[in-house]
Amino acid sequence: MTPFSDTIVMEMLSDGRRLHLRNGPIDLIIEVCGTAGEVGAAYQQARDIFSTILTDLTDELDIMRTPIGNQHAKPTGQITKAMSQTASRLSGGSFATPMICVAGAVADYVLHAMLQGRNLQRAYVNNGGDIALFLAPDQKFDVGICANPMTGVVASVAQISSADGVGGIATSGWRGRSHSLGIADAVTVLASNAAMADAAATLIANAIDLPGHSNITRAPAHDLSPDSDLRGRFVTTDVTKLSTFDANTALDAGRILAQCMIDQSLILAAYGSLQGEFFVLDQKSINLKGSNVTYLDTLNQKVPAYA
Repeated sequence: MTPFSDTIVMEMLSDGRRLHLRNGPIDLIIEVCGTAGEVGAAYQQARDIFSTILTDLTDELDIMRTPIGNQHAKPTGQITKAMSQTASRLSGGSFATPMICVAGAVADYVLHAMLQGRNLQRAYVNNGGDIALFLAPDQKFDVGICANPMTGVVASVAQISSADGVGGIATSGWRGRSHSLGIADAVTVLASNAAMADAAATLIANAIDLPGHSNITRAPAHDLSPDSDLRGRFVTTDVTKLSTFDANTALDAGRILAQCMIDQSLILAAYGSLQGEFFVLDQKSINLKGSNVTYLDTLNQKVPAYA
């Protein structure tokens, strides 16, 4: 039984283009491009499957909060199976529960439902910043990348084409809506689907860390959120000013993990930031650019802090 009592919201936003779906913690912004009939049908397909998502997730919440390798049962739902499989594939022995990619998996599920039988040009499902993306042949999509969620300023832009194979974009960090074991301001990952991007961004952000550093404040996750799947693990609550050396030392750990994921074809690109320092890694020729900078396939290229 779901612990949330929120009324389900299904409404077009004031711009007349985007659909807003909300139920408890699930909050989706959806946009579809195509002919009027195809767009309307796609939006209806999203509405048709949305109302059961939260109940389906909470029915298997205990399994989803159990660390990979310790699960007493296998999930049976379409979303929960995708979560478990993705977390298992990416964790590589590191601590992870299937909740590491819940937002991305939900976005993937809704996007998949919208595409069935439809002829669309572009579509995306944005679940709090974790985005499932569809591009028809020859279509393009520009995504702004934020280096610091506190400012909201776009630091770089990923120019994605249908040929790049990007189906998911996700961002994680200690300043985000979920708790982080690391100290990254933001890690953005591009992958083949949103669940993969979500899990990878979380794991890379966790790896960007300086254990025991006096400028980092942490607290047990269950003290901040009693139902957290992180339980007693210490999560970051504050990071004061670091030296450039320390910031880059922390970023290097995340960069190494991200490069391993790229080398194993688990993700397509990664962008990490910490207090004005950056790394950018790109497997394919996805065009990441900032102010007066174009980045193509060059490891460790830095981009300006703000465009």
